[in-house]
Amino acid sequence: MPIEAATSGRSRLPQFAGAGLVIAASLAGGCGWMHQTFQHPGPHDTRHSYHETVGLTIQYPDVEKCLTEVTEAAREALPPLIDEDPSSLPSLELTLPEAVQLAVRQSPVIRELGGSIIAAPGFIGFSSTIYDPALAHANPLGGVEAALSAFDAQYSTAMFWNKLDRPNNITGFVEQFTPFVFQGTTGTYQSELSKRTAQGGQFSLRHITVYERNNSPAREFPSDFTGWVEAEWRQPLMRGAGTQFNRIVGTSQIPGQYNGVLIARVNEDVALADFEAAVIRLVNDVEQAYWELSAAYRVLEATLRGRESALQTFQYQEVRLRVGAGRSDEEAQAQSQFYQFQAQVESALSGPLGLYSQEQRLRYLLGFPAADGRLIKPTTEPSDARVVFDWESSLSQALQRRVEVRRQQFALKRRELELYAAQLNRRPQLDFLGNYRVRGLGDNLIGGRGGAPLDNLTSEIIGGNYQEWQAGMELTLPVGLRAASNAVTHARLSLQRERALLNETQLRISHDLAESVRQIGLTHSLLETNYNGLKADLRQVDVLRRRYRDGTDNINFLLQAQRQVVISEVEFYRSLSNYNLAIRDLHREKGSLLAYNGVSLAEGPWAPQAYQDAYEKGRFLEVRQHPESVQQPPPVTVGPFDPSAPQNSQPAWVPETGEWSAPAPGLDSPSDIPSPTASDSPAVPPKSANPSGPAGVEQAAKWQPTGTRKAGIWPASLRLPAGQSAPGQPEQPVAGPTAFGVATPASPAG
Repeated sequence: MPIEAATSGRSRLPQFAGAGLVIAASLAGGCGWMHQTFQHPGPHDTRHSYHETVGLTIQYPDVEKCLTEVTEAAREALPPLIDEDPSSLPSLELTLPEAVQLAVRQSPVIRELGGSIIAAPGFIGFSSTIYDPALAHANPLGGVEAALSAFDAQYSTAMFWNKLDRPNNITGFVEQFTPFVFQGTTGTYQSELSKRTAQGGQFSLRHITVYERNNSPAREFPSDFTGWVEAEWRQPLMRGAGTQFNRIVGTSQIPGQYNGVLIARVNEDVALADFEAAVIRLVNDVEQAYWELSAAYRVLEATLRGRESALQTFQYQEVRLRVGAGRSDEEAQAQSQFYQFQAQVESALSGPLGLYSQEQRLRYLLGFPAADGRLIKPTTEPSDARVVFDWESSLSQALQRRVEVRRQQFALKRRELELYAAQLNRRPQLDFLGNYRVRGLGDNLIGGRGGAPLDNLTSEIIGGNYQEWQAGMELTLPVGLRAASNAVTHARLSLQRERALLNETQLRISHDLAESVRQIGLTHSLLETNYNGLKADLRQVDVLRRRYRDGTDNINFLLQAQRQVVISEVEFYRSLSNYNLAIRDLHREKGSLLAYNGVSLAEGPWAPQAYQDAYEKGRFLEVRQHPESVQQPPPVTVGPFDPSAPQNSQPAWVPETGEWSAPAPGLDSPSDIPSPTASDSPAVPPKSANPSGPAGVEQAAKWQPTGTRKAGIWPASLRLPAGQSAPGQPEQPVAGPTAFGVATPASPAG
C-alpha cells in the first residue's frame, strides 16, 4: 500500500508541474492580455476613469505661507516704466553707502546680477544665503556637532520575554531526567553605557539579567535570575590610535574617507569664505549698478541736448525753406537727424542699457519692487580725482586679504590633514582588549529568605563571589595594505593639486591686480582725453553754426558736428563711470572692497541657553600657568582676520618667524582720507603732499556732496574757461530728474 501511494504521488507531480507552468505563463503575459481585452470601453461605459480627470492633473504643493518684505515687493510691483517722462516722476535720492546698506540688509538671499536667479528663477537654490554658514555647522553628515556626536556617551537598553514549548526527541531512561515537552518562560534585560575617547579607545559598562522558569526536574529553584556586570576597554595601539588621527578621521572605517571634527571645522571655514565671497559679489554688483545708473542719467541728458539741438536746426531750416531761402534736401537731412536723436533718446530711456533698465537692476539688488512710481536718483557724485596706489603695498594686501586665497588655503589645510591621517592609517589594526566581569545567580532578583546561598542575584553580584576577566591583543592585517596605500597616494596627489591651485590663484590675483591698476590709469587718461575732445567739439559746433548761417558751409558739416558733440559727451560720462568702477575693481582685487564700502560681517545671535551654558562652563575654566609645558596638536587656523577692517590696521601672520607682524601706521584707503576743499585739490598730488606714514599709502580726493561740481575740483587739464559751465551741466543747477526736459526748443535758433 505505501508503494502504491508513492507511485500515485509521483504520477501527480507532472500534473502539478504542468499546471504551474500554465499559471506562470498566464501571469507573465497578463498585462498584455488584459490590455488587449479591456483596451476599448464598451457602449455602456459612461463613467470616466479617475486617472483621466484627477490622476494626471498638475497640482501645487500645500506649503505654509509666510509674507515677508520680499514677497510684498514682488506682489506690489506696478507696471514697468516704458516711455514716461523722468521729470514727471517723483525721485528717490540715494547715496552709494545707503544703497549698499539696503542691499545687504533687505533679504536673506544674497542677490547677484547675471546669477542663477536672474537667468533661471527655478534654480534659486544655487544662490548664496545668510543661512549657508549655519547650515554647514548644523550639517547632520559633515558638521562640527555631527562629528563631535561620535564621541558622546551612548546608552542602550533592551528587554525581551520568551515563551518556550518545545518537544524533545527522547526515549528510555532519559525520560526520567528530561521532560518529553520542555516548557518554560524566559526574560532578558540588558543595559549598556559606552563612551568613545578622543584617543580612539572604547569604554563600555554592561549589566545583563536573565530570568528563567521551566519544568526541568534537575533544577534546584523552579525559577532563577542569572546575570553579570562587566566593564570592557578596547584601545587601538597602531591603526586608529592618537588624538589627532581621530580628530581627522572620526568614525570612518574606510581608508580615504574622513569625517572628523577637524575636517568639519575646515568645511565650516570654507562655507564662511564662500559667504564672504558672495557678499563681496553683492557689493560689487551694487556699485556697478549704481554707477551705471548714474551714467545712464547723464547719457540720457546728453542725448536730450542733442535732440534739442537737432530740433532747433530742423525748425530753423524749415523756416528758411518756407521763405524760399533754404533747400529741401538740407531740410530733410535736419529732419532725419532729429529722428535719429529721437531713437537714441528712446533707447537711452527704455533700452537694455537705458535709464529704466539700469534703475530696475539696482532695484532688484536693493530688494525694491520692480516699479513703485518713483525713480531712483543717485546723489553720490562720481570722483574724477586721480587715485595713486602703491604697487608693493597693494600686491601684499591682495595676496593676504583676498578671500579666494584664504579659501584655497583652507582646502590645502584639509588635504594636509587628510595626508597625515592616511599615513597613520597605513598600519595594521592592533587593539588591546580588556574585560572584567562579575557574575551572580539567585532565586530572587532583590531580597529573599535572607542569608541563604544564592538567595538573590543582586547580593551575589555585590558580593563579588564569581569574577572573570579577559585580556589580550587582537590583530587585523590586510595583507599588502593595498587600500591604505592607495589612500596615501590619493592624499599626496590631492595635496599637490591644492598647492598648485594655491600658487595659480596667487599668480592670477597678481595679474588681475596689475590689470586693475592699468585700468585706473587708462580710464583716467581717457577721462581727460574725452573731456578735451568734448571741448574741441563744442568749439567746432559754434564755428560751424556761424559759418552755416553765413552761407559759407554746407549743413552736413554742422549736422556731423552736432552728432560728434553728443558722442563725445556720452563717451566722457561713460569714461567717468568707468573710472569709478576701475577704483572699485582695484579694491576688489586687493581684498579691501568690504572695508572700502563700510560693510562688516558678524555672526548672528545664538540661543539664550547657549549663552547660559557658556557662562556656566566658563566659571570652571582658568588660564594655564605654564602653557609651554603642555604638548598640543598644531592649530588648524591662525589669526584673527576681519575682512571689513582697514587694510593695514590688523596684524599679518609671518610663517618664517612664527609671529604676528605689527600693523603699519598711516592712512589705509581712500575712504579714510578727508575730502579736500575746492581750493586744495590738485590733479595729481605731489609726493610732498603725502601724509605721514609708510610709503605707498593711497591718495584720493572725494567729491563734495553737492549737486554740481566746483571749478577747483576739476584737474588742471580739465578746467573750463571762466564763465563756461562743465559739459552736461546747466548754467543754473537743476536738482533731480527735472533736468531732463521735453523736446521743446529753448531758443529759436539751432
